[in-house]
Amino acid sequence: MELLDNGTVLSLITFLPLVGALVVGLIPRAQEEAYKWAALITALVVGVLSIVVAFVFDYGDSAKFQFGTDLSWIESIGSNFHIGVDGISLPMLVLSAVITILAIIYSWDHWEEPRNPKAFLILMLLLETGMNGTFVALDLILFFIFFELVLLPMYFMIGIWGDKTPRTIAMFNLTTETRLYASIKFFLFTLFGSAFMLLSFLGLYFNSGDAGARTFDIPKLIEMAPHLSALPIAGWLFAGMFLGFAVKVPMWPFHTWLPDAHTAAPTVGSVLLAAILLKLGSYGFIRIALPILPEQAMQWAPTIAILAVIGIIYGSLACLAQTDMKRLIAFSSVGHMGFVMLGISTMTEAGINAAIIGMVAHGVITGMLFFVAGSMHHRYHTRDMARLGGNATLMPKMGFILGFIAMASLGLPGLAGFWGEFMALLGAFRPAAGLPVGLFQTAMVIGAVGTVLTAGYLLWMLQKVNLGEPKDEWAGHEFHDVDRFEMAAWVPLLLATVAIGVYPRLVLGSTNGAVKELVSTILENLA
Repeated sequence: MELLDNGTVLSLITFLPLVGALVVGLIPRAQEEAYKWAALITALVVGVLSIVVAFVFDYGDSAKFQFGTDLSWIESIGSNFHIGVDGISLPMLVLSAVITILAIIYSWDHWEEPRNPKAFLILMLLLETGMNGTFVALDLILFFIFFELVLLPMYFMIGIWGDKTPRTIAMFNLTTETRLYASIKFFLFTLFGSAFMLLSFLGLYFNSGDAGARTFDIPKLIEMAPHLSALPIAGWLFAGMFLGFAVKVPMWPFHTWLPDAHTAAPTVGSVLLAAILLKLGSYGFIRIALPILPEQAMQWAPTIAILAVIGIIYGSLACLAQTDMKRLIAFSSVGHMGFVMLGISTMTEAGINAAIIGMVAHGVITGMLFFVAGSMHHRYHTRDMARLGGNATLMPKMGFILGFIAMASLGLPGLAGFWGEFMALLGAFRPAAGLPVGLFQTAMVIGAVGTVLTAGYLLWMLQKVNLGEPKDEWAGHEFHDVDRFEMAAWVPLLLATVAIGVYPRLVLGSTNGAVKELVSTILENLA
């Protein structure tokens, strides 16, 4: 137990992927099997450690940060190596570790051009360090470093292995490759938001006490919430964090980088981006923005709710206009993350629980959708839905899996996607005291319309891709159905989709106590 109590296990979960990346880098490029196994074993060890943490976690005290440590790091600025995991961050940490394992398994025999498995695996492991570190960090500087660490690996994944089709930028009368356009857009958008977030973190630090007593420690800043919320610049501080986190979610109208990045990214890049990276922004709202500046969070909540429901409707309508299967799935994330942000904006236990289970469900379901879309592209060499008809005839297993996961994505009861949407609408019906009930109930109605539109575009996609007779151009082609690497990567996600749908306590059992304490703390600091 000492290994668990002194921060060692969380440090291993965070930094073992970095060590694994170094090991992969040291193995000669010609020894492909060796470095592939090194990457997989590293990810498996991290996954096992995260599951061990989940098994020994004290769910009766899920609001307490467990397995952590608080060590002096940069004394001159009061920044510590403070890490820990509570009921809110635990599901996200496990999701990150498991998705990374499945991504490596899938990649085993599915490499994008230019074929360079070694470099790609190094980037995946670096990405895992950034993702895991963000979910355990309890110091603003530490959080920011991990939050930004994910930018570079994803930038190179998209820029090197992404879609090479030409893309014309009319504004500059310039034609370039889609991957270059998307990678630069992704990097600049997220860096822009993060610059304002860093300014807000510095503002919190300089107002947290006198020189020598200032801190970046998140739990300590939460204790100072009444003082920080009363600052004349508190509204600006929240606005800076809002920009940083909203771009990452991404919320409408900061979403425009997402469809381009998803469409251009290699399959595994799209999976990791959808399953984990989009959650860093919404997690930041819950972990930092709401509890540290609760008064400003209440003031901004109606705006967040309005932007969230616009995103739900906009994302659904945009999906109906798509011809590219992968771009449709990308736009669907705008709508699904809209439900997450609607839940957060209600400032209620039901709403914030909805946001967390919605994040986990979206990670599992949309990650799976991108896996399937990528595998279909590998076989057909096109993502044009007009050419993909009859897929269920050509590849029955692939067709069944696509149909099943699409049903989960549209929120079918009994599958994982249902709970986040249902509970977010429930939270909007009765938001926290002090919020405009009429506005939130209107948002609830609009969100409910969004669920119908979601079903519409997903069923339309299934009709275009799965049903009907195969097109004449595929006559004589032999398509191999789901292979062993795909099946090994996908079965855990399919099982998780059913398990969370049937037994949501798998997630809510962890989050409920922590969310209850979070909402209670926010209301106390508002009093």
